[in-house]
Amino acid sequence: MEIVGKLQKQFMEFISTLYREGFLDDQFLQLQKLQDESNPDFVFEVVSLFFEDSEKLINNLATALQQQVVDFKQVDSHVHQFKGSSSSIGAQRVKNACMAIKNFCEGKNIEGCVQCLQHVKHEYFLVKNKLETLLRLEQQILAAGGSIPDLS
Repeated sequence: MEIVGKLQKQFMEFISTLYREGFLDDQFLQLQKLQDESNPDFVFEVVSLFFEDSEKLINNLATALQQQVVDFKQVDSHVHQFKGSSSSIGAQRVKNACMAIKNFCEGKNIEGCVQCLQHVKHEYFLVKNKLETLLRLEQQILAAGGSIPDLS
């Protein structure tokens, strides 16, 4: 059981860092609370859906911003959707980056939108990497016979 204790400690330290560095907010804690014995893969499933949706939305945004005539309503719609899904899992830095695109979109500033999209991609891939690490830690804890530490 010594390995479980080490993994749980590593999990708690890692998730603390994610909160401290602003990658995650309290919404992620709410997701964790919804996971229980009857739905042990809840967080994994929600985060996996976030990854799938995010990559589609990033591609849709990039395509929309490459058009001869940019439809800012469409760009705004994609950004709004991405901001909402980021917010729903607690990906705070991605959500904040989306808000910056929205501001440039309202001003019909293509260059600003394109630059912000690069920042959104950067923040998304950072949080994706961090969440994948966190989910791997969860799986290792469970495989070793332990339970995920309570975050509240």
